[in-house]
Amino acid sequence: MKQIHQRNKNIDKGIGILPEKWRVVELSEFIRLLNAGVSVNSEDRPANHNQYGVLKTSAVSNGVFYPSENKIIKEDEITRAKLNPIKGAIIISRMNTPELVGEIGYVDKTYKNLFLPDRLWQTEYNEKISGKWLASLLTLWEFKKQLKNIATGTSGSMKNISKKAFLSLKVPYPPYEEQQKIAKILLTWDKSVELKEKLIEQKKEQKKGLMQKLLTGKTRFPDYTENWSKVRLGELIKEANEKSTVNNQHQVLSVTKNGIMSQNKHFKKQVASENNVGYKVIRKNNLVFSAMNLWMGSLDVLTTFEVGIVSPAYKVFEFHTDKINPEFAKYFMKTEYMIWLYKMNSEQGASIVRRNLDLKGLLNTYVKIPAIKEQKEIANILLSSDKEINFLEKEIEELNKQKKGLMQLLLTGQIRVKV
Repeated sequence: MKQIHQRNKNIDKGIGILPEKWRVVELSEFIRLLNAGVSVNSEDRPANHNQYGVLKTSAVSNGVFYPSENKIIKEDEITRAKLNPIKGAIIISRMNTPELVGEIGYVDKTYKNLFLPDRLWQTEYNEKISGKWLASLLTLWEFKKQLKNIATGTSGSMKNISKKAFLSLKVPYPPYEEQQKIAKILLTWDKSVELKEKLIEQKKEQKKGLMQKLLTGKTRFPDYTENWSKVRLGELIKEANEKSTVNNQHQVLSVTKNGIMSQNKHFKKQVASENNVGYKVIRKNNLVFSAMNLWMGSLDVLTTFEVGIVSPAYKVFEFHTDKINPEFAKYFMKTEYMIWLYKMNSEQGASIVRRNLDLKGLLNTYVKIPAIKEQKEIANILLSSDKEINFLEKEIEELNKQKKGLMQLLLTGQIRVKV
């Protein structure tokens, strides 16, 4: 960071205190065109490098471009697709929900097999511009807020930004060389985060392999040689039907892909009914799942809260702890074999992703589990793996916080770079 140093010749230029040599300009001064793609018919799976894909609006978020967020284009639609993501450009979500409209992504290289839909714009410049600098600038809170404020639309679920409104935004504009230096520093931070993220993915794959081996008995600890017991699932769990008796008796929880979470945290608001009397009470070490999409793995064991309430649509179970350890069960109940069992004991409902569970049939199926002592050993190994992943995720959070603070200083000229 030796290339950063402080300068004090800053003056008020209408959008804040900026360096003397910086200008305040409208985006139209250096963005020549905002090009939109074409929406084409696609299948709900991503394209590989030999196939053609159309980007989803989720392909851009907080200054980052996610090329994997695409859908494969149907063969007879490929000739209609146009506008590839081009290196150095930024992509803007011009139409989206109120929370996501105006999201930005910097394109790090040209992707010849991917195409933009009509809901995404891509910039074309009329002078030298650092796309990384621009994408970072537009993700600062003050500019992100402006982008959301200029979005219009009568629908509460969808907003749209006009080209005129976007190009009229005023931004601080450093010389090109300074833009490049700022971008280089921020890319260094991005690389650190990216390396941590790759390490997390490796750790998750390792954990997945461990689960497959340990939870099926393919790999055993040297001290355990006795055969695993074959037991009926109904001997391991029993349904719990405790219900709330007053409104908001406990916090409302939901089962998500990241585990059981408070609705307020997961959805940024409570989406449950205003009157939650009669909701099911879930206590620590209870199993909870949705009977309609259980086969997709929508289940977990409560470990992060002592007590909460969930929608009556959920099923709640207590474990027979003399036969199954709850920490072991947290992993065991999510194995590929268990998810197959849920599917086999479900009938497809009106929606292809929703199935109605035959609970009686499920509880009468048999599974193989080790003795309690071995269960605890297995759980400890997997818990250690989770702790390692959580530690790395916290490190990423801290890196992103530090980067956010540095961005604010660099992109507003409070700290300058040597040019």
